[in-house]
Amino acid sequence: MFDLEEQFSFYGAYHNNPINIALHMVFVWPILFTALLLLNFTPPLFSQSPILLLGQSFLVLNYGFLSTLIYALYYVSLDKKAGSLAAFMCFLCWAGSSFLGHRLGFALAWKVVLASQLLCWTGQFIGHGVFEKRAPALLDNLAQAFLMAPFFVLLEALQHAFGYEPCPGFHARVQAKVDAEIRAWKESKNKKIS
Repeated sequence: MFDLEEQFSFYGAYHNNPINIALHMVFVWPILFTALLLLNFTPPLFSQSPILLLGQSFLVLNYGFLSTLIYALYYVSLDKKAGSLAAFMCFLCWAGSSFLGHRLGFALAWKVVLASQLLCWTGQFIGHGVFEKRAPALLDNLAQAFLMAPFFVLLEALQHAFGYEPCPGFHARVQAKVDAEIRAWKESKNKKIS
């Protein structure tokens, strides 16, 4: 669970097609954002709940905050540098979704969440079905797929844009494991067909 190379290899084996990866880069973070938007309407975890920000009470320590904290701590535990960036992005999503939820109210926010989730999930399933030609990782490991998806796409973006690696040789080792997993999956698929 805390081995970044294993987690990244598992997720990467389901996301090898460049178009599928691009679709995930576009749609994964909005899924997290809108999930936090919905969680914004959960009750406070503590009696002293709101944090005042610019005179408006919209940051509440509720299940949205708790989810954000879990994601942030998990990402930092996997990799200090990229994990800290991911944690910062998670807290930005929480603050932004809290602000948006405060402005929209539940009556409109749930409709925004529903429309966004439908669009984003449809885009990802198209990426898997049409381009990757493999079922999503969430069908094999639901918790891991939901937890790793935002971090995975961030690491992909950092690797492609800046050549970032959590440690020397990380990308080469992960790619070798991904290639081996894809070969094994294709062999298994071919055996089932014949």
